[in-house]
Amino acid sequence: MLKTLGAHLGEYKRPSYLTPFFMLLEVLMETVIPLLMASIVDDGIEAGNITHVYQMGGWMIVCALVGLFAGMAGARAGALASAGLARNLREAMFTNIQRFSFANIDKYSTAGLVTRLTTDVTNVQNAYQMILRMCTRAPASLICAMAMAFFINARLASIYLIAVIILGGLLFFISSRAMKYFSEVFKKYDDLNASVQENVSAVRVVKAYVREDYETSKFTKASQNLYKMFIKAEGIVAWNTPLMMATVYTCILLLSWIGAKMIVVGNLTTGELMSLLTYCMNILMSLMMLSMVFVMVTMSVAAARRICEVLEEEPTLSNPEQPVMEVPDGSIDFNHVDFAYKENGNLVLADIDLHIKSGETIGIIGGTGSAKTSLVNLISRLYDVRSGSVSVGGLDVRQYDMEVLRNQVSVVLQKNVLFSGTILDNLRWGKEDATEEECIEACQLACADEFIDRMPDGYNTYIEQGGSNVSGGQKQRLCIARALLKHPKVLVLDDSTSAVDTATDAKIRKALAEFIPETTKIIIAQRISSVQNADRILVMEDGRVNGFGTHEELLATNKIYREVYEGQTQGGGDFDHATGGEQ
Repeated sequence: MLKTLGAHLGEYKRPSYLTPFFMLLEVLMETVIPLLMASIVDDGIEAGNITHVYQMGGWMIVCALVGLFAGMAGARAGALASAGLARNLREAMFTNIQRFSFANIDKYSTAGLVTRLTTDVTNVQNAYQMILRMCTRAPASLICAMAMAFFINARLASIYLIAVIILGGLLFFISSRAMKYFSEVFKKYDDLNASVQENVSAVRVVKAYVREDYETSKFTKASQNLYKMFIKAEGIVAWNTPLMMATVYTCILLLSWIGAKMIVVGNLTTGELMSLLTYCMNILMSLMMLSMVFVMVTMSVAAARRICEVLEEEPTLSNPEQPVMEVPDGSIDFNHVDFAYKENGNLVLADIDLHIKSGETIGIIGGTGSAKTSLVNLISRLYDVRSGSVSVGGLDVRQYDMEVLRNQVSVVLQKNVLFSGTILDNLRWGKEDATEEECIEACQLACADEFIDRMPDGYNTYIEQGGSNVSGGQKQRLCIARALLKHPKVLVLDDSTSAVDTATDAKIRKALAEFIPETTKIIIAQRISSVQNADRILVMEDGRVNGFGTHEELLATNKIYREVYEGQTQGGGDFDHATGGEQ
C-alpha cells in the first residue's frame, strides 16, 4: 500500500524531503532555548551577571527566529507535498478508471468511486501532511527533550520515560480498537453518496411521483448510520484526551514535588527545574501530537486501502503485444460463443454461431433479458467471450488495438448520454475535428436537424447536464448523429429509436440504408416495423439464437416472430408476452 501511494508523489518528492528537515531544525531550536533560559537563571540572574543575561537573551531571540522560519517553511512545504500527492492520486485514479473495462466498472458502485476520489483522498492528504510534519516533529522533539532531561537529571527524567511507555501502549490499544469502525465509516459514506446521486439525477421523477418525503427519509437513514458509526469510533478515540491530560498533570505534580525537595538539599538548581518543566511540556505535547497522528492515520489507512484498490485494479481487457491497427471491413462472425459476466457465473449467451456480411443490415429482436445488448457488446470488445470467438473484418476482436476497433464499431447504447456543452460539442465526441458541415450532414441523416433548426441558437444550443433540456427522442437522434460522424465500418443501434415516432424511425432507417450502404448496421428493436426491412433478422431467446432469416422466412418458420408480428399488426403485441418467448 505504501509503495503504491509513494509512487504517486512524483514532482512533490522535494517538498516531502524538505518538510522533515525544517521540522527537525525547528525542534533543535526549541531544545536549545530551555538550556539558554536555565543559563540565564543560574549564571545570570542568581550570579548578578547582567551581561550574561543579555548575551543569552540575544541567542534565545536568534533561536526563536530560526525556529519560526523553520516552522513556517515546513508548514508550506508540507502543504505543497500533501496537496500535490492528493492531486496526483486523483488524476491517477481517474486515469485508471478510464482504462477499466465494463467488467472492472461492475465491481464498484458509482458512489463508491466518487467517495474514493473525494473523501478518501482528502483523508490521505491530511494524514500525509500530519505525517510529514508531526510525525517528524513529535518524535524528534520527544527524543531531544528526553535526552536533555536525562542530561540534566536522570532521576527526574525517568518519570517521563515511564509516562511515555504507559501512554504509548494505551494509545496503540485505542487506535487499534478504533480502526475497525473507521473502516466501516467509508462504506457508509458510499451509501450516503449513492442516496444523494440517485436523488439528484432522478429529481424530476421524484417530484413527479411526490416522493420527496420518502427520499428524505432514505437519506436521513443513511446519514444516521454514518453518524452512529462515527460516534462509536470517536467514542473510543475520545479516551485519548483524558489519558493525555492525566499523564501531563501527573508528570508536572511529580516533577514539582520531587524537584522542590532536590533543590532544598542542593541536588538541583532552580534553572534546571525550570528547564525540566519546559522539557516535560515538550515531551507531553509531542505525545499529544503523536496521538493526533494516530487518530488521523487510523482513519486514513482505511481510505488508503480503498484508493489502492482502484489504483491497483488491472483492466480485464488489454491490447495484444502487436495489435492490428486497421479494420478491413464490417463483416462480423460469432464462432460458437459462450459468455458470462462473471468468471464462474451462469452463461448469458450460449453457443452463438452467426455470420454477417459486410454492409448487411441485421435486425435483432427478443424479449427483455434475452441478451440482445450482451451480444452486441462483444462486437466492440466491451467484454471478452468465455469461449469461442468474435471476429470483425475476418480477425478476432482480441487481435485489434481496442481504440482502433471501437472507432470502427460505433455503438449507440441503450441508455443515451449527452454531456454538458453545446450540440456541436456533443456531436464532436464522434469526431473531434469534425467541421460544422459534417455535423449538419450527420444530423440530417439522424433526422436531428428538424428540431435543432427550431432552437434559438441552432447547433450552438447549450445542452444541460444529462441532456435534461431535450426530449428522449431528440437525445436519441443526437446520439445517432454522434455515432455517424465516426464513419464506422459497423454501426450498432441498441434500441436507439424507441423514443421516436414510427415515421421518424422509418426516415432514419431509410437514410442509413442510402447514405452508408457499405456500413454493417445492427438494429436492436422491440418494434417489428423497425427491423422487418433488414436483410436478415435475429430472434433471441434466453441467450440463444431462436431464429435467423429474412422477415418472410421467419414469418413462415419462427413461432415467436410470427406471434409477435401478428400481435403488433393487430395492436398491443410485445416480445415479453409472446407465447414461447421469455416471460
